[in-house]
Amino acid sequence: MTTKTGDQESPQASASHVDQPSVKRPPPPETPAAIQTRFRVIAAFWAVIIFLGFPIWWKTTSIYRASLPIEEMVDWADGKACRPVFPLEIHLATPSMQLIEAQHLLRTTQHTLDDLNEFAAHHLRLKLTNGSTTAVHNSEDSMESVKYPAEETADIALTVRLLPQEGLTGPRSELHAATTQLDVFYPPSQVPVPSSSNSPLSAFIAAELQRLYGEEKATIAHILSGNTAGLDSTSPQLAEDIDRRLRRSMKYAQTYHLSFSLFTPKSEPSSWDIEAAVNEYVSPLLQALSPISNFTVDTQVQLYANFAPTAPKPEYDESEVAWTLKKEDLSAFVNAAEWPLNPSIGNGPTINFILYVPDPSQSPLIVKENRASSWMVPQWGGVFLLNPPLSHTEQSGPSNPAHLSQDALGPAFMTFSHQLLTLLGTPSTPASLPLRLQTSIRIRAATLLLSASSTMGSLARLTESLPSIPIPATVATSVSTTLSHLGATCAHLREGRFGAALASARVAETEAERSFFEKSMVGQVYFPDEHKVAVYLPLLGPIGVPLVVGLLKELKRIAAGRKAKGAAS
Repeated sequence: MTTKTGDQESPQASASHVDQPSVKRPPPPETPAAIQTRFRVIAAFWAVIIFLGFPIWWKTTSIYRASLPIEEMVDWADGKACRPVFPLEIHLATPSMQLIEAQHLLRTTQHTLDDLNEFAAHHLRLKLTNGSTTAVHNSEDSMESVKYPAEETADIALTVRLLPQEGLTGPRSELHAATTQLDVFYPPSQVPVPSSSNSPLSAFIAAELQRLYGEEKATIAHILSGNTAGLDSTSPQLAEDIDRRLRRSMKYAQTYHLSFSLFTPKSEPSSWDIEAAVNEYVSPLLQALSPISNFTVDTQVQLYANFAPTAPKPEYDESEVAWTLKKEDLSAFVNAAEWPLNPSIGNGPTINFILYVPDPSQSPLIVKENRASSWMVPQWGGVFLLNPPLSHTEQSGPSNPAHLSQDALGPAFMTFSHQLLTLLGTPSTPASLPLRLQTSIRIRAATLLLSASSTMGSLARLTESLPSIPIPATVATSVSTTLSHLGATCAHLREGRFGAALASARVAETEAERSFFEKSMVGQVYFPDEHKVAVYLPLLGPIGVPLVVGLLKELKRIAAGRKAKGAAS
């Protein structure tokens, strides 16, 4: 039996070959060209990111913050940049005195005023005027002739005219209600001689001036320091009156809208001479108040204007022979739900004045406690109850007149004028309206100066506490304008130019409010950094990880190659 042989392998040899482990061969080495290509690709990606992508991202997402004078703004808010003063220039006219006697009277009166003054920020400067002769006396007892340029002349607060009068035992004064003039009548025997250090006439003039400007001084002290505790001459009653007046007055605005409304529960009266009444009683006052604020006027007539269903009804008082409203019910008199009263819409608040003509069956209508026919609603407006003469007919009984003439409207609009002054914060003294309006100018200048300065401090703190909010160039411009006009206001106050000071303070207040309430500044406040992470991470994560890993590998290869070259050398 023969065995077949040839090229076939035995089963044992085949199994042995299969059981041998397979040898893993390394990949072929990279060519220098492939390494260079990979390096260029990674470098190109990172070059695009660094030199194109990052600048575009930075440009499109960066927040513009204009440079602001933070330190100067904080100084104004802290009162370091300006300490407002109010030097009132008072002219002393002495037509019947010799020049040397008038100068001596001026000197002794100024000494007395300085001794009585408790508030250094508010002081009175006497200036002697007698024809073409002018002498100025300052707090250091020096007199010199001063000629102010027309635009640099200080405002004249008051003119005191000294007039001799026979038969007087002591001096007396008379203040003109329609001008800024105070007449002082004195016995000719009380003219101070140059050798005397004081005189009854000097003491009387100083006391009268202190009395005239007592409320103004206390009000400015209250505004600047928040209280009048530092003024010993201010009575508790005056301090309480000032505090109540400031609480009842409207907040200052550049423009006020005055709304005069005629309401009646019946169909009459249906017309009124409102234009003539406004021109006669309101327009002159608004013209005098124009340096302080702007005013617009609108009117309306509303028929069948009934009380609110929940409002207490008038009660008939037999002792007064009139229908009466209780004081505690006056707050519910205005039917705000049904009466078409003008709200405070637009630029500036609305001051409402209501002329109410009651139903003939409830006429006359008065306030029970004081028999008054008018009252004021703090920070809102005023109400006047007009009880016109009734006409009687056999068919319809008593009825109101169909038309209200200017004379019939006179008492109401005189009351409205007084209420308007109160709502605007005008002091109640002195009796001269021009002097009270001058006081209002000084008070408003002080108020706006502090308000604009405080707004600058708030804006400075806001921009520092929120570095992510943008600061547009318009804000920087408004801040610059505000600071410039604040400086001008302070300079005008020091020189006694209160009208110019108020004009600058109004501009400063307007620009300060515009810069603080810039709409584009508040958008970033509601987009915190957490939102940015939530937006960028899903986008940059998948792209950034491969790029960073590739860059690290390439840097590792370069470092290894340099190390190998160093070892070989």
